[in-house]
Amino acid sequence: MAPTMASVFLPLLAATGSALAAKFSPSSVSRSTTGFGNTLPNKFIVEVDNASDIPGKRALDTRSAHEVVYDSLRKRDLGFQVEKEFNSPGLFLGSVLTLDNANDAAKVLDIPGVKAIRPVTLIPAPKPVKLHVVTGPDDPQVPPDTESTHILTGIFGKGIKIGMCSSEVNLPHPRSIDTGIDYTNPFLGGAFGPGNKVIGGFDFVGDAYGTNTPMPDDDPLDQCNGHGTHVGGIIGADPNNPFNISGVASQASINAYRVFGCEGSVTDDILIEALLQGVKDGNNILTMSLGGTDGWTESSSSVVSSRIAASGRIVTIAAGNDGSKGSWYTSSPGNGINAISVASLDNTVIPLQNATVHGVAHDPIPYFDALPLPVNATLPIFATSNDTTVVDDACNPLPDDTPDLSGFIVVVRRGTCTFVQKLTNIAAKGGQVSLIYDNGNGFSNIDVGNFTAVLIQAADGEFLVNQFAAGVPVAISFPQTGASFQFPDPSGGLISSFTSYGPTNDFFFKPAVAAPGGNILSTFPVPLGTFAVLSGTSMATPFMAGVSALLFEVRGTSAQTAKIARTLFESTAQRISSSHTDGDPLQTVTQQGAGLVDAFRAIHADVLVSPTELITNDTAHFRGVQTFTVKNTGTSEKTFKLSHIPAGTALTVQPASSQVLQDSIFPADGPVPLNATAAKVSFSPKSLTVRPGQTKTVTVNITPPKGLDAKTFPVFSGFIQLSNGNESYQVTYLGLAAALKDMPVVDNTDVFFGVDLPTLVDGQGNFFSDPENFTFAGADFPSVLMRLNFGTPKLRFDLVDSDIKLNTTLNTRGVEEGGTHVFEREVFSFPHNPGQGTFAKVKVLGTIFEADFQPRNSDVNDGTGFNELSIPTPQFANGTTIPNGSYRILLRALKVTGDPTKEEDFESWLSPVIGVQVPS
Repeated sequence: MAPTMASVFLPLLAATGSALAAKFSPSSVSRSTTGFGNTLPNKFIVEVDNASDIPGKRALDTRSAHEVVYDSLRKRDLGFQVEKEFNSPGLFLGSVLTLDNANDAAKVLDIPGVKAIRPVTLIPAPKPVKLHVVTGPDDPQVPPDTESTHILTGIFGKGIKIGMCSSEVNLPHPRSIDTGIDYTNPFLGGAFGPGNKVIGGFDFVGDAYGTNTPMPDDDPLDQCNGHGTHVGGIIGADPNNPFNISGVASQASINAYRVFGCEGSVTDDILIEALLQGVKDGNNILTMSLGGTDGWTESSSSVVSSRIAASGRIVTIAAGNDGSKGSWYTSSPGNGINAISVASLDNTVIPLQNATVHGVAHDPIPYFDALPLPVNATLPIFATSNDTTVVDDACNPLPDDTPDLSGFIVVVRRGTCTFVQKLTNIAAKGGQVSLIYDNGNGFSNIDVGNFTAVLIQAADGEFLVNQFAAGVPVAISFPQTGASFQFPDPSGGLISSFTSYGPTNDFFFKPAVAAPGGNILSTFPVPLGTFAVLSGTSMATPFMAGVSALLFEVRGTSAQTAKIARTLFESTAQRISSSHTDGDPLQTVTQQGAGLVDAFRAIHADVLVSPTELITNDTAHFRGVQTFTVKNTGTSEKTFKLSHIPAGTALTVQPASSQVLQDSIFPADGPVPLNATAAKVSFSPKSLTVRPGQTKTVTVNITPPKGLDAKTFPVFSGFIQLSNGNESYQVTYLGLAAALKDMPVVDNTDVFFGVDLPTLVDGQGNFFSDPENFTFAGADFPSVLMRLNFGTPKLRFDLVDSDIKLNTTLNTRGVEEGGTHVFEREVFSFPHNPGQGTFAKVKVLGTIFEADFQPRNSDVNDGTGFNELSIPTPQFANGTTIPNGSYRILLRALKVTGDPTKEEDFESWLSPVIGVQVPS
């Protein structure tokens, strides 16, 4: 890890003309250490063995496992401070430590009794894709009850405890780990404590957390955020309310665990506290509607979530809302191997408004807003361009001869720049109300800031512009009542486009299942409106927690029921298409999981299929022959015929034919393109008869699809169906028709900043490639700017001699043969300091920064698009001084499935020469 870095913000100067065409502006580089998985400097979660398992600890030694490890740290002169301890034997024993030197993490891992050390990670606050506070039962945004989130099969979840960790964690009691809950909402019981709907919980942080240290108390009340209150209502809102809705398990009891303040993020050590408290409080279900981009199953909160699930509780966690960023972009703690990661399904209709056209015959024009625009007058239209194919309409200041637009409805085409930029230019000419017509990107909700503007469909906009150009006096009005209607959602019944895509970088199956998550009406804090409509995987997750409560009520709350829950949900789910067009493939399993949960079938299934996830790995470690069992727990004999139902093959990396790229490097943005070429699957036997109480085994042979470009890293998937005339079950499979080790890890193109990456940035904010000296006085220090095109298990920045002889890889990418590393169906284990093999033979002078299990960057400049490493002081990561002299920075990133002892399994880059010239 890097030493503490001072944040210095300077404008960067473009180094080359090509930067003008780059995706990101050089001015977005802050010259402070940012990115790298949102970890906190020098702060780690250290997991320890049980005291009896620590080597060398004597039987009469009464010290705790924690104290044994602390003593070992002191004996090694490692400076540390204990921030908190975890003491849940069988689930998690450990501490949060702040190390004086972050580079001591590797030394801590070598201490007997230490099982793992992981950085403390920031988890962003839950951010719904859509939020609308409803005004009453007649609010047009109240969705029709087509995807009911309430009464299912006459079961109500009575007697089940659910723990809500304000974001997502539910147990039967559901326990919710989230932003807290407004239990004063009358439809959540109106009170707090035993005998009420919200029977208990805890606030781990306080209202102001995010701007100060945690201020815990035993009251999880939230009346400033609302996310957890919405989640709680999806689980268990009381019926007989003005909106005629009910929670999925309306008679379940809820424990609410607040881990977010009114705004801001949370560190994952607090999530672990909440999870462990939820177990201690006896919750059957833990639900968390939260998470942050990770891509790996290795984070501390993922590991603890997985262990809790394996111990005999159900843990449901949001899959994430980053679908637009493409594949290999999963979220933690939803990556927990045994947890149920939940995707979102869109509702079938969208409640929208109609505008009325005057001066010419034309149908009412739908606009994308649930409430009428607050415009009472009928106003003429003005088009900012008469050309309906213009790509940058109103992206620049409008012409000087533009009239005062305050008396017009301004019509402008979508494209090139942000909506806010267009509207700012329109406002500069007096425009106050605008209709933005679509350019083919889709009819959906848009962000217009504080402006009064809405999106209309392309055909309607083109009609208005053509009429304006022809001189027809067209005017528009916005009826304040009676103009609402149910617009058929073209994606209704499909996976929500915002649902994050899997799989994880270590090739685990995420998400697991889908549930309704778009346009969900539920409870909200009373001061904020009592009810609201939100969209996100955060809404789908408590639905699954509620269904889990129903499962427990019918089947009993045993650990065995919990351990088969995901199997039951996956084997009975409804498969989801990728579109409503006949002949299009099913949606990739990497976004739909096993499909839409079917609560009735899962709860009443009397056939247990196991496992329901067959993962064949990549081509270098392929496991094409696998088995599953079919157990008949019913009272009559059953005969099933087996069949193969393929899903679309996800082309997860952009093809070489892309007009932007010369080679196939970058992940494809969502919606990820699908190819109908599928795997070949055969079975033995092809049909089977299973008597009551009998278990039979099926052998499956899966062959990857042929003829696909391996450089697009095609992820194939599908379903093996067991069916007869009365019932059906399924097993889901997933594989990669390429070798993960061939995936380019470090971005070495000029696409994002106009210069080849990685690159160095000097004290004046310039990119540089020639030798340069630094005094480390003020802003005179170097920074490394880089992007990860794919996740890496190990990322290192070392200082080496300026005259080192080393063949680096990033300027000469080539397809390498698969190595000998075994791709197991378990969490990868990459040691911090390999110490052996060719990796150790590279002479380094010291480490500047090291991080494990790093996620890939996105192609969006929102804090996830690139990483920066700044070096404001001439120090190694362990705090020792870098002497004056000439050096290079050696960046190395381990390829997925690579061997950390082999230099050839790392991608590498050498920086230009930098001189350390600190005045004496």
